[in-house]
Amino acid sequence: MSEKSSASGSDEDVEPESSQPVEFGGVLSKWTNYIHGWQDRWVVLKNNTLSYYKSEDEREYGCRGSLCLSKAVITPHEFDECRFDISVNDSVWYLRAEDPEHRLQWIESIELHKAESGYGSESSLRRHGSMLSLTSAASALSATSTSSFKKGHRLCEKLAEMETFRDILCRQVDTLQKYFDSCADAVSKDEFHRDRVEEDEDDFTAASRPDGECCYNNGSKEKLFAPASPKGINGIDFKGEAITFKATTAGILSTLSHCIELMVKREDSWQKRLDKELEKRRRVEDAYKSAVHELKKKSHYGGPDYEEGPNSLINEDEFFDAVEAALDRQDKIEEQCQSEKVRLPRLTPVPPGDVYSSISTHRFATKVEEMVQNHMTYSLQDVGGDANWQLVIEEGEMKVYRREVEENGIVLDPLKATHAVKGVTGHEVCHYFWDTAVRLDWETTIENFNVVETLSDNAIIVYQTHKRVWPASQRDVLYLSAIRKILATNENDPDTWLVCNFSVDHENAAPSNRCVRAKINVAMICQTLVSPPEGDKEISRDNILCKITYVANVNPGGWAPASVLRAVAKREYPKFLKRFTSYVQEKTLGKAILF
Repeated sequence: MSEKSSASGSDEDVEPESSQPVEFGGVLSKWTNYIHGWQDRWVVLKNNTLSYYKSEDEREYGCRGSLCLSKAVITPHEFDECRFDISVNDSVWYLRAEDPEHRLQWIESIELHKAESGYGSESSLRRHGSMLSLTSAASALSATSTSSFKKGHRLCEKLAEMETFRDILCRQVDTLQKYFDSCADAVSKDEFHRDRVEEDEDDFTAASRPDGECCYNNGSKEKLFAPASPKGINGIDFKGEAITFKATTAGILSTLSHCIELMVKREDSWQKRLDKELEKRRRVEDAYKSAVHELKKKSHYGGPDYEEGPNSLINEDEFFDAVEAALDRQDKIEEQCQSEKVRLPRLTPVPPGDVYSSISTHRFATKVEEMVQNHMTYSLQDVGGDANWQLVIEEGEMKVYRREVEENGIVLDPLKATHAVKGVTGHEVCHYFWDTAVRLDWETTIENFNVVETLSDNAIIVYQTHKRVWPASQRDVLYLSAIRKILATNENDPDTWLVCNFSVDHENAAPSNRCVRAKINVAMICQTLVSPPEGDKEISRDNILCKITYVANVNPGGWAPASVLRAVAKREYPKFLKRFTSYVQEKTLGKAILF
């Protein structure tokens, strides 16, 4: 997967009139199914909707699927830095970006569209704050009016009593204040009258009669010195008002204490209810998470989390069963295709001469010679001694050996097989093994391939992808394939034909995220043994025998259970040798022998 084109909009761009983010699009890898795995798709984010198309050029034909982001959950993957999942209820999209930066850009853009649609962010609360507040307040009032207020009627009654006491107390304070003002005025007037009486007495003494009797009217002295009566001031009963004031104040304090006691009890009750609700919510959330996890396991079995990898959710036994079932399915498809297939004659027959035997000059020529010499030196060695080769298969003339080798948990078991095939020569076997024109006639594991570069008449660089066997990831291989004739150093020894395939790098076939790049070092080494015919008869195919040594060192490039890889190798390699040699016998039947 690669981000093949830039997005059509930035996640920071917003239309000025509608305040909506502009369209955002680009290439993402989308998980399709366990057969095709990750596939590049053109993904478009617009109007709170995520849609995908097979390619940008096919947008006019309509999208292949879409998701409304209003209630979508975006989850960055825990281990894969380029992957993120989008789920809406039971629908899940597994997506992979080119790199972590592109993943972050996509997630931010999706979150922005989701937020601007009125869901999932504080901006929606700010935009709809008043309506949400009114709605929530009304719903809260309707929800609590029938329960909370019924239980709190005593508190309401006490509060009403306090309102009544407050009114009474205010009136009493006004009454007492008037009485105090009247008392102050009365005291001032009494002092004024006493001063006037003293002055009148002095005047009276000076103006008394000669006979010593005072001259005033009866009752005038009583009226002048009549004491002020508190009860007479506006008719106020000071003692009664004071008693009532004290009683009202005591009632307020008692009612206030009662209210405080009720509120404390209510607070304890509400706190207990809150704790119960929080505990209930926690249990519901845990149950929901568990249910979602189980649902994903059941509904999306076969998703990318179940594919090959150290964090795969599938166990080793299930992994093996899935691989074996997939291989059986491929075998049945191949048998059906072979029974219905009509082989067309090829335009490029087996070359009549040793056109592959010359040493070519190209930039990989030195590497080719090195690999050829290594195979001639070590691959033809006997399997005994300290080589630690273990015999795993023996079927007639065919024997398959392997050495168990692991590196960082990845199985790198070298394999060596020996076989003897009648009626064909080493040249013929190596030719059909090397010739790409007939590759798909006998190779059933290849999905597609192409020749990246032709280096010479006996050396090419080939890129090929293999059919995916779920839950293992799909593999691709980029290798140099060279065919060579090795002349015997002893006249009694036969000549040797060899095809050497080993991994190389090429700028036109860089690794991608869609496939796991495997590394190979494979050699098909063949020698032709001829038994002399009787009499003067010509050598026929009944007189020839091809001795085959096949060696393979494969690094699968990714993790898979060791037991599964070894079981698959034990099953597939013998099948491959029998299928290929039978194909060579079929193709050479009735043709001139090519030594």
